[in-house]
Amino acid sequence: MQGLMMDMPLTITSIIRHAERVNGSAEIVSVTRDNPRHRYTYREAFARTRQLGSALDTLQLERGDRIGTLAWNDYRHLETYYASACSGYVCHTINPRLFPEQLIYIINHAEDRYIFLDPDFMPLAEKIAEQCPGVKSWVVLTDEAHMPATSLDNVTCYETLVAGGSNDFDWPELDERDACALCYTSGTTGNPKGVLYSHRSTMLHAYATMMPDAMGLSSSDVVMPIVPMFHVNAWGNPYSCPMAGSKIVFPGNKMGDGATLTSLINEEGVTLSAGVPTVWLALLGHLKNTGETLDSLRQIIVGGAACPLSIAEDFDRHGVETRVGWGMTEMSPLGSVNASADQKERYSPEQYRKLRLKAGRPIFGVEMKIVDDDGQELPWDGEAFGSLKVRGPWICSRYFKSEPGEAHAEEGWFETGDVATIDPEGYMAITDRTKDVIKSGGEWISSIDVENIAMGHPKVAEAAVIGHYHPKWSERPLLIVVRDPAGQDLDAAEILAWFDGKVATWWKPDAVEFVDALPHGATGKVQKVALREQFKDYSFPA
Repeated sequence: MQGLMMDMPLTITSIIRHAERVNGSAEIVSVTRDNPRHRYTYREAFARTRQLGSALDTLQLERGDRIGTLAWNDYRHLETYYASACSGYVCHTINPRLFPEQLIYIINHAEDRYIFLDPDFMPLAEKIAEQCPGVKSWVVLTDEAHMPATSLDNVTCYETLVAGGSNDFDWPELDERDACALCYTSGTTGNPKGVLYSHRSTMLHAYATMMPDAMGLSSSDVVMPIVPMFHVNAWGNPYSCPMAGSKIVFPGNKMGDGATLTSLINEEGVTLSAGVPTVWLALLGHLKNTGETLDSLRQIIVGGAACPLSIAEDFDRHGVETRVGWGMTEMSPLGSVNASADQKERYSPEQYRKLRLKAGRPIFGVEMKIVDDDGQELPWDGEAFGSLKVRGPWICSRYFKSEPGEAHAEEGWFETGDVATIDPEGYMAITDRTKDVIKSGGEWISSIDVENIAMGHPKVAEAAVIGHYHPKWSERPLLIVVRDPAGQDLDAAEILAWFDGKVATWWKPDAVEFVDALPHGATGKVQKVALREQFKDYSFPA
């Protein structure tokens, strides 16, 4: 016997309808290049979104076509999120920090038909446009008065496009399993991989992020998503905030500016914010230098990279709770949150310092397990560590345009590539990575790609790259080199200069150490565990 309940599709179009009718007076505040403090309501936002949806309907797009974005966190980007997905297309958020070759691959692989971009990224578009022939037009997120000069001929002004639409547009009926968003991993091994989210998965993820032990959103909150909207949909905030009725404050291209973040928090009454450790270090540095305080902020979510204890303890002094979150692009992204502050009295100060930096407990909807090399599940005792696997309704079953691969080798589970422990109370801690990628400021760096470039230098016999602790970026690449016998005059400056133009600037190693030989295993592979042990006390030059 089945229940006699209405079968209403879980689509993000319902967020628009709810926000307009119930939360219509809540504000969205944005920092943009053409307006340092744009302000309007959800009701006004979704009226413009409907106009944009109407305009998109005239562009001869087909259901499921991809619309790319290269944009900061602001109101026009939010409008594009909803207009594209709710019109039956797929919003493909693109990380502009990737190397041009990766961007070209991603845009062509996704088959983006239009790309909506911030004026800041016009030089980037000009560099890659010829190699992206499928893009019909580059839509610049500004008005006619602020349109940048460009060599591109297929350029459209966003505000002109919106003005041509009608806010009487009716959203089409969609299936909850229709795709709504696409995000690519950073290509740590091989080409970037696409993760295709559905309306259903996005709605369920948004519900989960609102739970009290996750982000705990309500209509009384003022939320500032510092984590980029091109970084796994800003961890779901563009969806959960309108659902809850929370006021949104978007920092635009000032997401790394401590002074701007402080003024936005204090002037707009921000209560909750989310970002990677790098932005929190910038904010804390500004507070230390100026003596300013954070009067309204009650909680931050730290994710994307390991959270240094200093961040949590510095925010303690400002009366702000720090919650560590963990997830992946493949997980929409939220998998676990550490909301242990309410349990602080149960632990000694030293025990709590260790507990609070764990990745936290899985939120409802995410199942986890750790397995040994034979695939056997290991106990949740806080001691055993193994490969971390997850499953749930907002976790990818395979990558876009690909068959299930190694990460989905066990049916119904996704292997995260992390090595973890889980204690009896469900707190998970990442202890290592199964793949030798480096996470710097919340962004992945491929050690293999960096090593391959180093090995191309004629004076290098062998090279390895490991991620090493950095006080600002969490991790930075340390390049370890064996000189070729004929190149004994090779120094650090020469090998670092070799990377110029071959890799994104932020992928470039911070330092070089020369050794006589690298440690190898029985199969000839470099033993990076041994290298990490060898350089565990190393400090990057100031």
